[in-house]
Amino acid sequence: MTTEQTGDDARLTELDDATWSFVEDFATSWVSTNNSRMDGRVLALLIIVDEPYLSSARIAELLRASTGAVSTATRSLVSVGFLKRHTVPGDRSHYFRVEDDVWGNFLSGEREYLRRMKATVLGGLSLVEASGPRTRLRNAERYMTWLEGYHRKMLADWEAFRDAPDDDSTKDETP
Repeated sequence: MTTEQTGDDARLTELDDATWSFVEDFATSWVSTNNSRMDGRVLALLIIVDEPYLSSARIAELLRASTGAVSTATRSLVSVGFLKRHTVPGDRSHYFRVEDDVWGNFLSGEREYLRRMKATVLGGLSLVEASGPRTRLRNAERYMTWLEGYHRKMLADWEAFRDAPDDDSTKDETP
């Protein structure tokens, strides 16, 4: 990565080949799960750069992407919990950051989706009397309830695994 020194501040100006390769490899993996390539590129950039946060304009500049594409990607990634908005007092720019445990944060945020989806399914249950749709909706509601509870256990298991010392032999085993 290339940086430019201005006064006491060093500013990232462009990505080196290795960083570009990481960003594109990450985005390719991201797309393989039916996610947006730009979402993957933005997330990869914020994970790999040693900056506490970046403005949407800087993200667009570093990725050589349009501000509209970056805006759409950041909005999407914030909504599912991968990115956090960051404010700088007196600055009206939009800034974004990732937490050190972006995956654990995503898992936490996914529970909100499950709660919303469960409420939607319950609304559908109140609309139908036929046994086929009721069975499908009831199974969906039960699945959301089960998964919501399981998320709490998964998050606790993840945090214990994440926080265990690297030399801990249990790290070789997945829960």
